[in-house]
Amino acid sequence: MRRILLIDDDRLQGRLVEAWFGKFQGERFALDYVATYEEGLARLLAGGHAACLLDYQLGERDGLALIREAVAAGCRTPIIFLTAETSDSVDTAAMNAGALDYLVKGELNPRALERSLRYTLKLGDTLEQLNRLATHDGLTGLLNRREFDRQLADETERAKRFARPLSLVLFDLDHFKNVNDTHGHPAGDAVLREAAARLTAGQRTVDRRASAARSSRCCSSRPARPPRSRPRNASSLRCAPHPLPCPAAQCYP
Repeated sequence: MRRILLIDDDRLQGRLVEAWFGKFQGERFALDYVATYEEGLARLLAGGHAACLLDYQLGERDGLALIREAVAAGCRTPIIFLTAETSDSVDTAAMNAGALDYLVKGELNPRALERSLRYTLKLGDTLEQLNRLATHDGLTGLLNRREFDRQLADETERAKRFARPLSLVLFDLDHFKNVNDTHGHPAGDAVLREAAARLTAGQRTVDRRASAARSSRCCSSRPARPPRSRPRNASSLRCAPHPLPCPAAQCYP
């Protein structure tokens, strides 16, 4: 059962939404409720929810600011914006901030909420697929050059701001041309996929890895590594792809 996060400072609204969930005709959802801006932001950034229902008014702060802060921090959870206001300006502001749908509380009912969740979840899945196509190499699943450059720039700026170390490792598969020339490009593609899988395995989620399409060259950025550990960690990356199990391995001395 997929979980939905509700961020609303009105506890009665939380109980009402939970009751409406029980009247859905299609998919059933579990509801998690939080009442504050800070806790809501923390839960959003922690992930684990299929979608979020977010109220406009959250005490002294508002849902628009929360959306912007969450999106800036990399949150990809689809958000449905809830408000008692019917102003078009609030609607537009919510969508521009990153919400995928907008619901007026006075017009809300179980059927409308279920439809909105169904639409938002489908749209969120589609946007996630498009984002992956735009940011990842289709062969290896690693970040493509453009996305890696963007994230590397962010990590470099963060390292400067907090005076933290940042390592960049460039590496190449030896004799890769022999694999393509001897066994053909399908074998070369298999080598690249296997090498990418081994490089990814066991790495931290904050490490970034990228590859050039159909190329043996890859790179990895690794933030906040102690200076003395960098050569050892680079060496572990160098050894990760060896040996590669396929007929192409015969091309390696």
